[in-house]
Amino acid sequence: MKNFKYIYALLMLCCTITFAQQTPASAQKDGFTIVGATAHIGNGTVIENSVIIVENGKIVSCFDGSVAKMDLKGKIIDAQGKHVYPGFIGTNTNLGLVEVDAVRATNDRDELGDMIPHIRSLIAYNAESKVVESMRPNGILIAQVTPNGGRISGTSSIMQLDAWNWEDAALKADDGIHLNWPNSFSRGRWWLGEPRGLKPNSNYSKQVEEVRAFVTESKAYLNGDKASVNLPYEAMQGLFNGEQKLYVHVNDVKGITDAIHFVKNNGIKHMVIVGGYQAHLVTDLLKSNNVAVLINHTHSVPALDDHDYDLPYKAPKLLADAGVLVGIQNGGMSNFQTRNLPFYAGQVVGQGMDKEEALKLITSNTAKILGINKRVGTLESGKDATLFISEGDALDMRTNKLTHAFINGRALSLETHQTKLWKRYSNKYKTGK
Repeated sequence: MKNFKYIYALLMLCCTITFAQQTPASAQKDGFTIVGATAHIGNGTVIENSVIIVENGKIVSCFDGSVAKMDLKGKIIDAQGKHVYPGFIGTNTNLGLVEVDAVRATNDRDELGDMIPHIRSLIAYNAESKVVESMRPNGILIAQVTPNGGRISGTSSIMQLDAWNWEDAALKADDGIHLNWPNSFSRGRWWLGEPRGLKPNSNYSKQVEEVRAFVTESKAYLNGDKASVNLPYEAMQGLFNGEQKLYVHVNDVKGITDAIHFVKNNGIKHMVIVGGYQAHLVTDLLKSNNVAVLINHTHSVPALDDHDYDLPYKAPKLLADAGVLVGIQNGGMSNFQTRNLPFYAGQVVGQGMDKEEALKLITSNTAKILGINKRVGTLESGKDATLFISEGDALDMRTNKLTHAFINGRALSLETHQTKLWKRYSNKYKTGK
């Protein structure tokens, strides 16, 4: 029996090793230079014959090699005919929090409680997730990891997607708190004989008042003597001193309007609308209050029968054309769908948006919204060398084929569980086999 236990333990160890995360890339030691690629800077600029010099994890220089000369550094990466982009940034994701939706033990995205701003996604992040590593071959190298559930879900953090653990992964810890704004409308409960259509939510005012009461109590606690520690109230401090943003998940016009006025009236410094399905109807209000929008992903259908059939496709362009700072987010889709982020932006190109403007939706605009634009989002001198090289247009699923990817200058492996399976079975059904 004792020997059996040893054998069992050995088998479990082997299984663990077999399915463990690939080793994260080592810190950059030597400089390198990417030459000849078409560089999509991420701010609307394109350099056809680019030279990008990287040292110590930073972009030293990015310039047009046909009009300027500079000594090249370290290893030369010939990228003639290819394209280089800043790493794409996923927002409102559960990456690293959920491995298998159907297995509760692998799901850390939703904690018990209704007002839980002190819940931190940061410490639940699983850097060894196979879902996380599957993002990199499509160019998603950074993600905002966000909790769900309750009225106030908790605090998100921004992670780079190649690390040993959550400490190594954190790019910006505790960037903001997420509030699920009450729905002003509800659908009829057909199982009780009610019409299936939308109707006003009779509990809307009560639910908004509950949020207001919590915020008011938080301010009173933070300004008081604090005779005892209240963790949820303590966690609200960053909203009032401007260190954190309030991400309000809301889609309808009334909800967006009420949320903006609520934030102004309660002394919260910064807010971002997440979702914003009808945000294009209140663009003046958004602009006058300097509110950015992380719009829903484009690969979806209209919410109601009388809405434009192409509203989800063109919504980002409607907001951008009106002067609203906008980025694209996953919209609560399965974690695996986050890898389609560049193709959500590509869909907007099909609606008439300039391709470099669409690129901003998942690079520089998103970096500005998250408050990380001083480090990432564009290919500019002094920023982190978090970028990738693609054989073609990265916003087109037919040509987004990565040959190299780097986070802070560290050369990443683009091998994943899926690529291993593809290689294993790609020859299985060939003729004559």
